[in-house]
Amino acid sequence: MASLKALKIRIGSVKSTQKITKAMKMVAAAKLRRAQEAAVAGRPYAERLEGVMASLASKVTVSENSPRLLAGTGKDQVHLLVVATSERGLAGAFNTNIVRAARKKAEELEAQGKTVRFYLAGKKGRVLRRFYPTSIVADHELGQHKKLGFVQAREVADDLIARFEAGEFDVAHLFYAKFQSALVQIPTGMQIIPVAVPTTTIDTPNDGGAAVEYEPDEEAILADLLPRNVAIQIFRAMLENAASEQGSRMTAMDNATRNAGDMIKRLSIQYNRARQAAITTELVEIISGAEAL
Repeated sequence: MASLKALKIRIGSVKSTQKITKAMKMVAAAKLRRAQEAAVAGRPYAERLEGVMASLASKVTVSENSPRLLAGTGKDQVHLLVVATSERGLAGAFNTNIVRAARKKAEELEAQGKTVRFYLAGKKGRVLRRFYPTSIVADHELGQHKKLGFVQAREVADDLIARFEAGEFDVAHLFYAKFQSALVQIPTGMQIIPVAVPTTTIDTPNDGGAAVEYEPDEEAILADLLPRNVAIQIFRAMLENAASEQGSRMTAMDNATRNAGDMIKRLSIQYNRARQAAITTELVEIISGAEAL
């Protein structure tokens, strides 16, 4: 049986850990509200722009003169997986689920004979280096920014577009966690380069199916909006990730706090039993010594 001193030290250590996890839970809960509001507020614009892109793309005939972000490279061989994760850990399975979704997509593509590359946006995506040590083309840290904004999303988007224009890849997929609640964050993957052209003609959102005339023409509008769409979708992923990270961290720290409480109870019982055993032993020794006299 562990000594009383060792048990006392361990109980004190667990209590200190419990205070830390409880404080982290409260901080995450405070940050979650703001992050959730930002994520929810950013969805309508990103979703509507995505719908407009699909609608415009369905109305034009893709040719060699079309914007490259729409027409693509003409190949489908090299796929770049943009994995957006957090800069910090202690957020439950948040980062693990995103990385797992990206790995699953990579395995599917490799099974089809495609070449897969990774673009990391966030420190916690570096775990992919263990599985794909030679396939990481960029490691974009975001921790140096106190607060993430559209400027940072634009930086990533510009870098991706420049690499696409240079012929480094043919298709780019973005992976992030869509926030649903503090308990549920859904790993999500979407194609962002080139814009996915729908197989059926669709109308712009809320236009009621009415005929729409564009001035200038659709291709000119697409040429201007396509780079912005890439940045907006990346910014949306950052907002969703921010909310998902805090929700997952709050849940993880709540579980850790409760687990620490359970451990303290078990250790306290063990400590009390050891203490009672020690007292009993001392009493027996005293009584035995008295009888010997």
